[in-house]
Amino acid sequence: MPTDLAPSLPERHPFAAVLRTVARGPTLSRPLRVDEAEAAMGMILDGAVEPLQLGAFLLLLRFRGETAEELAGFVRAARARLTTDRAVEVDLDWPSYADSHKQLPYFLLAALLLARNGYRILIHGVAGEGPATTRHGLAALGLAPARSAGEAADRIDATNLAYLPVEAALPPLARLLTLKPMLGLRTFANTMARELNPFHAPCQIQGVFHPPYLELHRATQRLLGQPAAAVFKGGGGEGQRNPDKPCRTLEPNGEETLWPALTPGVNYPWRDEPLDPRRLAALWTGDADDPAPAAAVTGTAAVALKLLGRAWDVEGSQKLAERMWRERDRSLPGGEG
Repeated sequence: MPTDLAPSLPERHPFAAVLRTVARGPTLSRPLRVDEAEAAMGMILDGAVEPLQLGAFLLLLRFRGETAEELAGFVRAARARLTTDRAVEVDLDWPSYADSHKQLPYFLLAALLLARNGYRILIHGVAGEGPATTRHGLAALGLAPARSAGEAADRIDATNLAYLPVEAALPPLARLLTLKPMLGLRTFANTMARELNPFHAPCQIQGVFHPPYLELHRATQRLLGQPAAAVFKGGGGEGQRNPDKPCRTLEPNGEETLWPALTPGVNYPWRDEPLDPRRLAALWTGDADDPAPAAAVTGTAAVALKLLGRAWDVEGSQKLAERMWRERDRSLPGGEG
């Protein structure tokens, strides 16, 4: 007799084959191939998986750890289901999936700086929690989230910068990203979403919190054919440099770049600063002037400039970013976003 834990199902549910592959024990189980992972994620996003199956799959991969092949397959399935009602040319993809910031998202000022200098940028991510999320930071700058991929494309055409919430681009993936309170931990969905790159930008900034994910993201980018990306341990898990420390960036082609600390010994209280997003606006307009946050902006922008091919070395990229910062239009975007 069916129960809540054992619903009435066909004798062999299609997703059962996925679970058998990944969960048959230490000698018989194996990771999914790219094509298998793509098919599995397709079933999940299409709502063709039972809640019991989904929970088992998410937790098992969290315990075992996802592979680059699995992530690439998951991303391919997600991209095939993106609700993009029109295409747009984008230079730089900037994922933002650290859902609870412990420091202000200064990388938003780096993105705005690059946009004001002609680069077309898409930021995408989740709503987040707490007082200093990406959305709060954008709101303080006068930028609103796009309500659809088409609206994000229109904003990029108009102002070079847009923020696309994942729930506007792919609602089923957004639902996976909300399961942390129920499961007690994040899942591979938080990792794969960072590689979504909805508009297929040739360059990507990828900040991660845990160092082991550096190589995992680089391997995934290779499998996805990402032309250029900079993966690094970012402040709060975002694509944001900590100027107090050296920063090592990894690229899909195997190149690695070591960026020096910009404010060594300053010991700015990153985790203790007031999490008031209005401080971002004040830094942009010049009403506030603090060398460490400003270095977080220019240092992050320098990584992007090198990635975009605007400068060819670390020193040249940093000097260019600092010049852009000095010469910036200090007006707030207002209705631009």
